Amino acid sequence: MLVIEDDQDIREAIDRLLSMAGHVVRLCGTALDGLRELTRQRPDVVVLDLNLPDLDGAAVLRGIRSTSSVPVVVATARGAESEMIRLLRAGADDYVVKPYSAEQLEARIAAVLRRGGGPAGTTLTVGGLELDPEGRTASLDGAPLQLSRLEFDLLAYLMRRAGKVVTRRQVLDDVWGPEGRSPETVDVHVTWLRRKLGERAAAPRYLHTVRGVGIRLSAPEATA
Repeated sequence: MLVIEDDQDIREAIDRLLSMAGHVVRLCGTALDGLRELTRQRPDVVVLDLNLPDLDGAAVLRGIRSTSSVPVVVATARGAESEMIRLLRAGADDYVVKPYSAEQLEARIAAVLRRGGGPAGTTLTVGGLELDPEGRTASLDGAPLQLSRLEFDLLAYLMRRAGKVVTRRQVLDDVWGPEGRSPETVDVHVTWLRRKLGERAAAPRYLHTVRGVGIRLSAPEATA
């Protein structure tokens, strides 16, 4: 866990909170120190302030996204909706406005880890599907899958819950988060993901619709 925050009191408070929750925390007070630490370490999540002394946090986010897909939670005093939308579109995974509670920050971090398929280094395998959350790569029967960011996050989410039925609302809350789309958005992305997996709703191999309930991902042999 990497925290880039210029306020020492806030850094120390976040350090205590996340350490008590079981995270290994690295603290940086400037943008450049944070970017250097990111190249040396492979954190599961970055908590990023925007008001840094040497570089605006939005520029830091762009720098992170140019080299890494690590989840980024923006934690800032900038509460304008337009700013929140701009940063989410620029690649932030979540956005929390100061002052926030310790419980809220920990919940946001847990949510982005769920969306991305869990902590770095955990390879997911279901039947012929393999997914590397850290490297943001996926394959089916050894052939690489070309997935959009949301398709990848959706597939990782479902693979983490292989064999279980999840509702559209659960998927929407955990994968899309604060962007607030309609449940129909899930149906559209499931349809696109099915095409990438070479299957149809009428003849599913991995993605099974449970009418009136939700969607379940399972290996073909598990449904024979």
